[in-house]
Formats: sequence, C-alpha cells, structure tokens
Amino acid sequence: MSDTQEKKQFVEDLTDQADDFSRWYLEVVRKAQLADYTPVRGSMVIRPYGYGIWEHMQRLLDRRIKATGHENAYFPLLIPESLLQLEADHVEGFAPECAWVTEGGREKLEERYAIRPTSEAIIGHLYSRWIESYRDLPVLLNQWCNVMRWEKVTRPFLRTSEFLWQEGHTAHATEPEAREEVLRMLEVYREFIETELAIPVYAGKKSDAERFAGADETYTVEGLMRDGKALQCGTSHHLGQHFAKVFDITYQDEQGKRQHVWQTSWGMTTRMIGALIMVHGDDQGLRLPPNVAPVQAVVVPIWRKDEDKAAVRAFVDRVKQMVGDVVRLKIDDRDQYSPGWKYNEYEMRGVPLRLEVGPKDVASQAVMTVRRDTRAKESVPLAALATRLPALLADIQASLFQQAEEFRSQNTTLAGSKAEVIAHFEADRRGFVAAPWDGSASYEAEVKEKTGATLRCVPFDLSRFGSLERPGHRVALFARSY
Repeated sequence: MSDTQEKKQFVEDLTDQADDFSRWYLEVVRKAQLADYTPVRGSMVIRPYGYGIWEHMQRLLDRRIKATGHENAYFPLLIPESLLQLEADHVEGFAPECAWVTEGGREKLEERYAIRPTSEAIIGHLYSRWIESYRDLPVLLNQWCNVMRWEKVTRPFLRTSEFLWQEGHTAHATEPEAREEVLRMLEVYREFIETELAIPVYAGKKSDAERFAGADETYTVEGLMRDGKALQCGTSHHLGQHFAKVFDITYQDEQGKRQHVWQTSWGMTTRMIGALIMVHGDDQGLRLPPNVAPVQAVVVPIWRKDEDKAAVRAFVDRVKQMVGDVVRLKIDDRDQYSPGWKYNEYEMRGVPLRLEVGPKDVASQAVMTVRRDTRAKESVPLAALATRLPALLADIQASLFQQAEEFRSQNTTLAGSKAEVIAHFEADRRGFVAAPWDGSASYEAEVKEKTGATLRCVPFDLSRFGSLERPGHRVALFARSY
C-alpha cells in the first residue's frame, strides 16, 4: 500500500458510534491529532490541534473569571505531606490518587511531597499568612495549572493521571458571601459551557455521598454524551470554615474580634475537550463549535489544469484578504493531496466551514461554502464573504447547541419512584432519569449498587420536572457516568 493510500485509509476508516462508541472516541482523538499516548503511565501529550482548542477555551473562560473580580496566580506543584495530612477528610478523599516525590537529586527527602492533586492545602497554608484583617477580604484568586491524580483506568482527556485545569480559591468574611461566590462561579461555568462549547448542562447540587472531600456542599454542571452517559463538566465547592480552622485562616473583624474566613473552590479541566468530542462528534469525526475551533474555515483550492492554478491561487489570496481578520482561516494548497482527501481530513478534524475555490468559482467571483454540521452548500459572492462567513459560523454554533439539547431532551426520562429508576437502567436504557428522591443515602446507594448509575445532581431548574415534586422529596437526576 502506498503512503498516499495509507493516509487516505487513515482519514476514512472510523468505527461507527453505534458499533463501539468507546473505540470511536479513541480513534477520533488519535486521527484528528488531538492527543497521543506517552511512555508516562496514564499521561497524554496534547498535540497542537487539541491544545489550540484548549487555548480558545482558556481564553474565553479566563475572560469570564476576571470579569467577576478574580486574579490569576500560581502556586507550587509540590505539597508537603504534613500540610496534606492536616485535613483528614481531604486526605482520605485524595490519598489513593496521590503521587509522591521521595527523593531530590540523590538525597532521600525528610518529608514526602505530593504532586498536587488539588491545591486547597497549600493555598490554605498561604492564606493563613496573607489574611490578617477584614480589609484583606475577599481574596479572589484563580490559577491555571496541571495536577496529577494516580488514576487506575485512564482515557485521553476524560480521565488521565496528569491534566490541565483552572482552580479558583476564594476567602470571604461571611457565609452568605461565600455561598454567593459558589453559585456565581457555577453560573459562569454553565453560561460558558452552553455559550462557547454548545453543550447543554443541568446545574444543581451534589448529594452528600458525591460531594468534594472536605467540602460542606458541592455544586455541579452535568452534560450528556451521545452514548447516553453523563459527564461532570465543572464543580463549585462551598468549603465552609473547615479548611480555615485546620490552617488557622483568621481575620480581625471591624469590632476587633478574630474570625475564621469562609472559603470556596471551583474548577474545570481539559476533560471538556473530551466532552466536545462526545457531544458533537458523528461517524465522520469531530464537529467543533466555531467559538473554540482552532480553524473556523479551511480553503481548499481546486484545479485540474495547470493553466487554472495561477488564477485559483490569486483568487484564494483575495479571499484571505477579505476574511483573514474576520475568521480563523487556513488555506490548504498542498499539491500532494487531492481535494477529496482534504475534504475527509477536515471533516475528521471538525472544521466548521469548508470553502471550495475552483475555476468556476473564480469566474463567478464567488466561493462555495460547505457546513460541517449539515453539509449544506452555499455559493457566497466574494464581496459578501466578510459578513456571510461570521453569520454562518454563528448559525453553526447555535445549530450544534440545538441538536445537543434535543438529544438531551429525548434522553431525559421522568420516573415516579426508585423502582422505576432501577428498572430504567436494568433495561439498559440510557440518559438521565429524573425522580423524586427522599434525600436518603440508602436510596442513592441502592440505585448505584443495582445499576451502576449515580445521583448526578439535584437540579436547580425544575421547569420540566414539576410533575415529580412530592412533599418531603427533591427531584434528583440519575445517570451512568464517566
């Protein structure tokens, strides 16, 4: 088989989602050149195309975080074991996932260092030094960094030993201020995920069994993947005063009395790249929302005769001049690949728009646009490109969200009892199941034991679940998850 044939097969051969969704996912990650495996257990390399998605996500989320008054900082990668051990619940929750540094150079360390699984301990220690007076509050910090959790079973982006994220850590004078912060940041996540990633989510509160280790309360935004499994897309934690008391984080109030601060933490990770793949992808590969696509439109020049080449290339240059500052544009004029091969490649990589330019387009002074989401074609005059392309991209963004929302709606089932919840999953049905929950851990544990489904959240918005409300019960969403 020739090199060209191998590359063509590489682009075209993709497992159908319905046949094996997990295999389809792994093939898309590799063939779209998002990530690859490394010799380091459970760790991946994020390739430039995948990292380009993350950069756009980071930029758009960081802007929102700063708009709420937060500043970025950076804290150490290594956390002394003594600090981590101070908060018993926290340690118990993360101990199985910790990776430890025991030697430095050729010397054995007197105390082990944990490679940060999360930063509450080190930040709590530092806040105890920085906060003295009510005038120092609130402290609103965020950091973009990597963390490590020694996972037993890994999958690129969804669950890896090392991953990238942002983690916010705040300190407040009062409990209402901290609670307001927790819910504000959860709403930031919801709005970001739905607006920029085109993924509909349910926002709500986690059960006690599912909350973050050491937190008073955990809130979450939950998305539904195309295989019917739920994915926790972001969390916001009300830490109360537990860490403040453990690390002695106090301030002098306006009456001169010492008070413990109230804290929050919240985070979102590169797992959201996995969510993009699984929510929007199809049997041809990725379908990227334009807002975070590294390439929003790709130009494919087409010619059969050498005498057409110069005119087509000149026209492509004019296209670039017209829209290069309006959309993220790539021109693929490689001679060694056919236009058909390029079409397959960019469908695999999820580029929202393809622009075809051949001799007929040059003659008509227009560009043939092809949408990745619907494959609809439209000839757009050169003079109208600068306004039409952004409009098409906005429509693709909205269309992807609508399709994902319709899928979630079709796969959210209402159940009147615990028995109906269990029956749903035992019948190997998928999606979210909403049901009245009496708040007991035993109800939750029985569903999990019998079906593998967990309580994802108690949703805030009950507009579609009103028929399930019962005295002494709350509506809860159950699903199998990643």
